[in-house]
Amino acid sequence: MRPALHFTPASGWINDPHGITVRDGRYEAFFQHVTSGTTWAPECHWGHATGPDLLTLREGPVAIAPGDGDDGIWTGCVVHDGDDARAFYTATSVPDFGIGRVRVARPTDASWNEWTKGGVVVEAPAELDLIAFRDPFIRREGDGWRMFVGAAGRDGTAHALTYTSPDLDSWQYDGVALQRHSDEREPVWMGALWECPQIFELDGRAAMVSSIWDDDVLHYAAYALGSFADGRFIADHWERLTWGDSLYAPSLFTDADGMPALTFWLRGIQGDGWAGAHSVPYRLSIENGRLVARPHPDVAAHRTAVRPDGRVDGLAADIEWACLEGTLTMASGGDLVVAIARGGGGVIVTTGAGETSLPAAGVVRLIVDGPVLEVSSDAGVFAAAVEPRGGGLEVSATAGEVLVYGLA
Repeated sequence: MRPALHFTPASGWINDPHGITVRDGRYEAFFQHVTSGTTWAPECHWGHATGPDLLTLREGPVAIAPGDGDDGIWTGCVVHDGDDARAFYTATSVPDFGIGRVRVARPTDASWNEWTKGGVVVEAPAELDLIAFRDPFIRREGDGWRMFVGAAGRDGTAHALTYTSPDLDSWQYDGVALQRHSDEREPVWMGALWECPQIFELDGRAAMVSSIWDDDVLHYAAYALGSFADGRFIADHWERLTWGDSLYAPSLFTDADGMPALTFWLRGIQGDGWAGAHSVPYRLSIENGRLVARPHPDVAAHRTAVRPDGRVDGLAADIEWACLEGTLTMASGGDLVVAIARGGGGVIVTTGAGETSLPAAGVVRLIVDGPVLEVSSDAGVFAAAVEPRGGGLEVSATAGEVLVYGLA
């Protein structure tokens, strides 16, 4: 079973989304892609897909492939400045692929289907004792540019390293923008490596969103809030963003309305000959001192009419549940797909894989799309693989207001 609105590969394995760009009224989306099988391998490519929104992407040919000195093409970003487009990616070599290099590529034509590699523009600083270095993210800063790269120290310190450039060609190391040791666990544990650290400004605050890695285990996404000046991030708030075993690798982008948004990699979603999916997009804001990720308005644009009887003919639905305490269940073909019990400021989500407890604030939103379930509120996001049996979906709740929409 494939989801209808969540992006999946035609074949092979995908993981991190990255380089999401709005161009000529359409989205260009790139992603790590192992074309040779349905498990992760170091020889990642950059896959490419386009569409009017991130829920209707059409996969194209591989944009950047291993070779020419690269054994793997790992996560990076795309800078689109006027007529100039460049991909900055993590170039890796086996067997020591932990320490990558940042290399640049440019599109060969207006389709962005094929890119020509240039040189390596950034390498790990020799003065730091690192075991990992990867995932460049670039933003405009004044008349120039600033890059952030995730790094892990041998002593267990996670780093967001930073570089500056006047022209995107020459880059100078500017030190450690933010760091935290893996021994620190309050108010949230942040691991030993921040994969895909992305620092940006939002609602008058600086924010850093990243994936939490430790000893080759992928955990969850988390963030810091604070202030940023002169290349240094001063954090005053740390918090977890995702729950469950599925969501990872959030990719920050600016949507068609000029607003900041995230798309995640969904682990554990797979079918016959393919593995991996991408979440729906989430638009970001800062409210009541926390980073809030709400399903993007593009999701609501795919809704069909509200169903007062709680039934949906297909296997894709978007549900809003306004309730402080109670239980909501969703069934398919008479079998339970998910049950959510709410109370005490949190929810317990029960699927066939077991129970997960997470905080909840405000309206709880459920998006189900075939084998994908996403549950979100102003306190964070959860996702899991589910197994609807067919015969449509039926939603019921013991308390609160429930709005049930189909998705198409």
